[in-house]
Amino acid sequence: MISKLLSSDESSTRTSLLVTEENIFVEKGLFREPGLMENIAQTAAARAGYMARLAGLPVQVGYIGAVKNLVITGLPKTNDEIITEIKIKDQVFDVTIISGTIWCREEVVAQCEMKIFIRPS
Repeated sequence: MISKLLSSDESSTRTSLLVTEENIFVEKGLFREPGLMENIAQTAAARAGYMARLAGLPVQVGYIGAVKNLVITGLPKTNDEIITEIKIKDQVFDVTIISGTIWCREEVVAQCEMKIFIRPS
């Protein structure tokens, strides 16, 4: 659900996604709300995988535990590129709390906070 990993560090990660007609979350030419939430979650997953690989560790499976304060102000269209950024707000044991923001054509189209659980190996 992402096209490119643009950047990643200890506190944030940015990805891009080109919205295509073949995307499972595209309906009538629009990238629908579940796709926006999944894109934020996949950006967090890309970060976790990237950090695990840097540390020489296996990539672990994660799950969305909760979504809070979801605000969607627009739906990207087919052939739009969206930029997603997640920021780590807190990390306790196997739980990471992130804030996610998605931009399309330089305007914020979605924001939320997610609680993500990582299944220990």
